[in-house]
Amino acid sequence: MMDWTDRHCRVFHRHLTRRALLYTEMLTTGAVIHGDRQRLLGFDRCEHPVALQLGGSDPRELAEAARIGEAFGYDEINLNVGCPSDRVKDGRFGACLMAEPDLVARCVDAMKRTVAIPVTVKCRIGIDEQDPEVALDALAHAVVASGCDALIVHARKAWLNGLSPKENRDVPPLDYDRVYRLKRAMPDVPVVINGGIPSIEEAKVHLEHVDGVMLGRAAYQEPWRLLSVDREIFGEAAPHAIMQDALEAMMPYIEQQLARGTRLHAITRHFVGAFHAVPGARAFRRHLAEQGVKPGAGLEVLRDAIARVAARAPAEAA
Repeated sequence: MMDWTDRHCRVFHRHLTRRALLYTEMLTTGAVIHGDRQRLLGFDRCEHPVALQLGGSDPRELAEAARIGEAFGYDEINLNVGCPSDRVKDGRFGACLMAEPDLVARCVDAMKRTVAIPVTVKCRIGIDEQDPEVALDALAHAVVASGCDALIVHARKAWLNGLSPKENRDVPPLDYDRVYRLKRAMPDVPVVINGGIPSIEEAKVHLEHVDGVMLGRAAYQEPWRLLSVDREIFGEAAPHAIMQDALEAMMPYIEQQLARGTRLHAITRHFVGAFHAVPGARAFRRHLAEQGVKPGAGLEVLRDAIARVAARAPAEAA
């Protein structure tokens, strides 16, 4: 979710669900250790619980980055062993590490020895010509033996040779049963399933087999779905009944960010999919697209956009 789940996106999503665990974009160890930490790692306290997702393959560097993340207040450190982009392959992190389970285990061990918060691993079921039955077991057993607190499994292979990163999100077939089998084989290990899950209703079906469900594109492209998470998954009331209320609750945060020099579009770009099957949704998107990008755009632009939408809950959140 690089370039998607930045701090503004996460604050928005937290206004839709109190309970879901939020994840940062994947940050490389080099960026965390040598970059502008406040810009890269800073987050609003309302985001808790929030996990820092790291990319890297050097145990010492990952341990240092994890230490920095813990000091910033993150609730979990997640090592990404599933991203298939060319950039991460060239940097020897992401999905290519599925071929090196022993190295991933050493990375987990180094982080576990350094931080007190949970350390988790996000992976694929395999890459390229690997047999998922062998590859996923090898990685899972290696990292669990090193202390990994949970596994998040994207239920498809990543084809690093022959498919683009975009194609890797859709072309390799999903194999949810493979993740279910992993959970049955490792009943004491928390297993979270990911990949192509389009709705909260489908998430509930997966929860009959695994311990958790991660939503990526569905949560970002159709954030209105998150309004039903607390009620449907956790049996609790949502922070806000309708999207308009959630966006209104965002106003103080947006005002604060604008005062710091953040452009309105940097925040409202995450609102594009806020409304579903609600009259005025297209007018809402158009107004933000045309007016939100202008220099000096302020809260009045967002309020004008919201005023174009009918006040009712989307279907899944009704």
